[in-house]
Amino acid sequence: MDYIHLNEMQFFGYHGVLPEETRLGQRFRATVTLALDLSEAGKTDDLEKTVNYAEVYSICKSVVEGKPFKLIESVAEQIADEILYNFGDQVLGVRVMLVKPDPPIHGHYASVAVEITRGRFE
Repeated sequence: MDYIHLNEMQFFGYHGVLPEETRLGQRFRATVTLALDLSEAGKTDDLEKTVNYAEVYSICKSVVEGKPFKLIESVAEQIADEILYNFGDQVLGVRVMLVKPDPPIHGHYASVAVEITRGRFE
């Protein structure tokens, strides 16, 4: 199994349960890992034999900066669903980590995050 990683993409969205989260918005970071076979791409140097990173980035941007969700779990699920739908013939699995660096929680921490895996990973 081979993997493509898009690490710590940064977006601004309006997801959250609290009114200020959906009104003011906040930063989000997404890391996406795609599981697929990259052997033909490596042998042929042909973009058609792999997944275009720019298209994956566009999907993530569209979801995170699009329709507000209450839960980041839902945002991550939507990203995974759209990637599997758009690249279903190539991508065997997708892992999405969505980080909320500045949630409105009192206390000391670096961030909160969810990580989901959909499809088949070896």
